[in-house]
Amino acid sequence: MNIVVLDGYSLNPGDISWAEIEELGNLTVYERTRPEDVVERAALAEVVLTNKTVLDAECLSALPQLRYVGVLATGYNVVDVQVAKEKGIVVTNIPAYSTRSVAQMVFAHLLGITQRVEHYTAEARQGIWSRQADFCYWNTPLMELSGKYIGIVGMGNIGCAVAQIALAFGMKVLAWTSKEISLLPEGVEKADWEELLRKSDVLTLHCPLTESTKGMINVDALNKMKSSAIL
Repeated sequence: MNIVVLDGYSLNPGDISWAEIEELGNLTVYERTRPEDVVERAALAEVVLTNKTVLDAECLSALPQLRYVGVLATGYNVVDVQVAKEKGIVVTNIPAYSTRSVAQMVFAHLLGITQRVEHYTAEARQGIWSRQADFCYWNTPLMELSGKYIGIVGMGNIGCAVAQIALAFGMKVLAWTSKEISLLPEGVEKADWEELLRKSDVLTLHCPLTESTKGMINVDALNKMKSSAIL
């Protein structure tokens, strides 16, 4: 079996081994692949592994031996899944590989916005703080997260992880999701779209990109949000 990895560097810059996959067949790993090189490199492959390299309808139609595409990430929008289905090509993704790191990044951004740590570090190094007449110094709005509403769009693995951290910060958590309330983490309230937009001090998106979610944050949605809200 011929196995081709189209963009291995982003997944494995050299700190892990491909050995277990090599045991399954003849493995060829490319660090990066340009769009115009995809068909040539995958021409003899039964299995293709990709992270962000696109396998569109044209590519899939030009790969008659292909039987399986493994997306080495959460989103599978890089593959034309409808064409793959028509051709009997199995497509899988890895929905939970980055759950905790993404949830951590959400709060890295949120704390960066609310606390402005980098800004005040620079101010302190320039001696601005030490020259103040008062103990306290700030020149930007500061927000305490406790008691604020965070609206979470999508309550999959990442959405639930974000909710847990938000609750630990003392935030009130609203969720826009198709899940029943009984399946949500304790402390999370289910809200409809209008309520979510209206109440949220922070709105964070953790839903897949589909035809129904594409462009969901538009002029109408933004106009319904608080002017002070963080998206």
